[in-house]
Amino acid sequence: MKKLLSTILAFCIAFSFSVTAFAEGISISAKSAILVERSTGRVLFEYEADKQMPPASITKIMTLLLVMEAIESGKLSFETEITASEHACSMGGSQIWLEPGEIFTVHELLKAAAIASANDASVALAEAVSGSEEAFVELMNQKAAELGMEKTVFKNCTGLDEEGHVSTAKDIARMSAALLSHEKIKEYSTVWMDSLRNGETELTNTNKLVRFYKGCTGLKTGSTDEAGCCLAASAERGGMELVSVTLGSPNTDERFAAGRKLLDYGFANFAVAKPKPPVEELRDIPVSHGVLDFITPVFEEPETYLLPKGQEELVEQKVELSESLEAPIEKGQIVGKVTVSLGGGEIGSYNIIAKEAVEKMSFGAALKILFLEAVSTK
Repeated sequence: MKKLLSTILAFCIAFSFSVTAFAEGISISAKSAILVERSTGRVLFEYEADKQMPPASITKIMTLLLVMEAIESGKLSFETEITASEHACSMGGSQIWLEPGEIFTVHELLKAAAIASANDASVALAEAVSGSEEAFVELMNQKAAELGMEKTVFKNCTGLDEEGHVSTAKDIARMSAALLSHEKIKEYSTVWMDSLRNGETELTNTNKLVRFYKGCTGLKTGSTDEAGCCLAASAERGGMELVSVTLGSPNTDERFAAGRKLLDYGFANFAVAKPKPPVEELRDIPVSHGVLDFITPVFEEPETYLLPKGQEELVEQKVELSESLEAPIEKGQIVGKVTVSLGGGEIGSYNIIAKEAVEKMSFGAALKILFLEAVSTK
């Protein structure tokens, strides 16, 4: 009977973690998951992506994001020295065993937090940004609201289990994309091994994909008793960067397998394309009643499109340009449009604008033109 009960219990536990995704060929062990293309924000796969769950150390993505913003704003620098407080040194879990009064640079503590998921280093960084962990957590929640992370509540900056400290796969994907927009973070998140204290403290990345997955750019692991094993994984190939988030896997092997499967699915089935503006189709546009007879139009920057893989070369563009314009014309005024289509269906567009302003002809403007022409002929 005991053996039967054990078998039933094991089956129930396995079933609670089993996910057969709606995308053909994907089966992962996680309670919640999402796959997003970073530049477009397009969701390629999701399962229970809005389910609130403890995020464990994936929380540190927000901590790292706010530190990077503090560096960018000049509040901190990579060489700023931070003295470890007793509170920072009191953290349990993953750590670099900070001692009260010990001094490290922001650069060194970023290594510890991003590579080894050090809780003490994360709190020391938080205190350097906001003065206390409590004030920093307020900043974390403000940033979460700014990013549209509607189902996230942070209670600490480390991800240690705490009642009410929750997020979702979708929200985590948003903050992961925000962190990855700071290219400098990849100098930390892609490091497999490093050290501190002149080699005395070794750092090994908790994210095995950094070493074993082609194009991996990070990002963060997490695991606690309540959260299970979690992973926010990012990778870039062929100009496309994907972010996968899996929460609640039963063990570390399943966590990495889930992240790898989602990334594989994305790279196998999708690609990004940024149309090259058809400059050969541009022409000067006649202007009536202006101080100039023509204006030169220019293209706005086209956006990036996510496409089924193999269809990047099938994108077509149609230029629509004003036949003529009447002054006055403002610099940047829309004078045309490029329609982007695939297989006969419109997928987007971008504007053609005036490169310069054109003043309406007036008596004073005419006198000025005559004067300048007279001067130039002397």
